[in-house]
Amino acid sequence: MNKKLLLGIVLIAVIVLLAINFGQHLTLENAKAQQALLADYISNNLFTAATIYFLAYVAVTAFSIPGAAVVTLLGAALFGFWTSLLLVSFASTIGATIAFLSSRYLLRDWVQGKFGNKLATINQGVEKDGSFYLFSLRLIPVFPFFLINLLMGLTPIKASRFYLVSQIGMLPGTAVYLNAGTQLAEIDSLSGIVSPAVLASFALLGLFPIIAKWVMSKFKQQPHTA
Repeated sequence: MNKKLLLGIVLIAVIVLLAINFGQHLTLENAKAQQALLADYISNNLFTAATIYFLAYVAVTAFSIPGAAVVTLLGAALFGFWTSLLLVSFASTIGATIAFLSSRYLLRDWVQGKFGNKLATINQGVEKDGSFYLFSLRLIPVFPFFLINLLMGLTPIKASRFYLVSQIGMLPGTAVYLNAGTQLAEIDSLSGIVSPAVLASFALLGLFPIIAKWVMSKFKQQPHTA
């Protein structure tokens, strides 16, 4: 038997077994119950919970671990919009700056060898538009965020400027994601998924890159300095 076919059969069998044994737990009611338990813990241990979440988010960003979007939505569900905005905004920027500094001082050769073909584009953008280029990448990422962090570490941009521009540039997108997360956290039934508030939040997620691109095109018409 073909090895790929055999592997596919085994994978399907595992999925079926998991569905049979754990499918009953994968319900909206159970998810809400777990959320309620976490919310109760957070209400009694806010500082500890916020610190754990903050450090975990810094690590996710600094080490380019996949799933930052999910962690962002989770923060909104657990801490509410404004608290999660404060936590995520600073944690994501600190983590990005750690990745930036790691690329500059520790991983330069590896990043150069792995992503050197994309570095020319980054260098041209920085040379032409300076910090504004980084700002535009934060609003409308042509490259994944982790790649922006690593490649920017190989450019002449100062670390302090990288931090400040990233802090400001990532804030609007972070707010949009967190807004969607707070709406999801308030769903009490499957019908709530199509509520006006939830639909509007996800529409905003889709429209945000278009709006940001339009704003960037307007700003780009003005002269900028590094």
